[in-house]
Amino acid sequence: MTLRTGAVFVTGVGATAAVIVAALIQAAGNSPIGAALSIAAPAKYKGMIEESGKMCPEISPNLLAALLSQESNFDPNAKSPVGAQGIAQFMPSTWETHGVDGNGDGKSDIWDPEDAIPASAKYLCYIAEEVKGVPGDKQSNMLAAYNAGSDAVRRYGGVPPYKETQNYVSSINALAHQPSGGKTATTDQAATAIKAAIEQIGTPYSWGGGNAQGATTGVCCSPRGHSGKAVTGFDCSGLALYAYAKAGIYLPRTAAQQYAASEPVKPDDMRPGDLVFYGSSAASIHHVGIYVDGGWIVNAPRPGTEVRFDPLTMMSDLYAVARPVPRNHKEI
Repeated sequence: MTLRTGAVFVTGVGATAAVIVAALIQAAGNSPIGAALSIAAPAKYKGMIEESGKMCPEISPNLLAALLSQESNFDPNAKSPVGAQGIAQFMPSTWETHGVDGNGDGKSDIWDPEDAIPASAKYLCYIAEEVKGVPGDKQSNMLAAYNAGSDAVRRYGGVPPYKETQNYVSSINALAHQPSGGKTATTDQAATAIKAAIEQIGTPYSWGGGNAQGATTGVCCSPRGHSGKAVTGFDCSGLALYAYAKAGIYLPRTAAQQYAASEPVKPDDMRPGDLVFYGSSAASIHHVGIYVDGGWIVNAPRPGTEVRFDPLTMMSDLYAVARPVPRNHKEI
């Protein structure tokens, strides 16, 4: 992903919080950063999603849009490291059986959204039937089967204990059930969130630390064995949750869930306050920072560090940028 840096907003890590926030507030107005939405999707695909999302009772347009966002961020040219292709990330072998000619041009093309979108809906309906006897939430089982295969869902009697699959199901459900017609954060709310985050500079990193009220002790343990139980502070998503709670927007707890609960924006449309996500896919997002401007974010980087400013390029796997959406309930 190529991101613009724009005019230099933070001239260095030593820039003061007062200067940064004052500049942002001066630029802030009362108009929202984004527009009303149900599920953010490119306009050219909305009609196909709305029609295909009614193919069977187990799916809906919102769920289908959430799945496409998760799979490819609506990129018809997406290709995964394992060979999944197109906007719906079909493996070629699966496409051979379940691909459709959605636009009636005489061929089924895995790279053509007019074919791939209805094919993904049809395939969801197919696997919903395959796992219909499995206990638990039917939609969650269906999504898990889309990600990990129907055999795995049947074998484990529900969503398999695979971290990627569990994040995948959780993220899609969170996005699919966002309040309809919500607006993204205003520039005033973004300014409040940035101010709240910057005020925490110097607070220790704590794995699992932080909630809507502020810094907390964390939990055990990070993938590398670091425990936050003895450290009062924030991890990356805890800081984002806290900062936006100060602005009246309550985010889910994990970075992947926060991405699912936000509206993706194009790199050229980035604005201060946007959340910046890192990972190889929506299901594998592992870090989030709050964009300040000029190529800088404020974030809680990793165990052994403190909340600080970092360049946007601090990690090589920058995945997406998204704008928080107000929710109907508080997540702490």
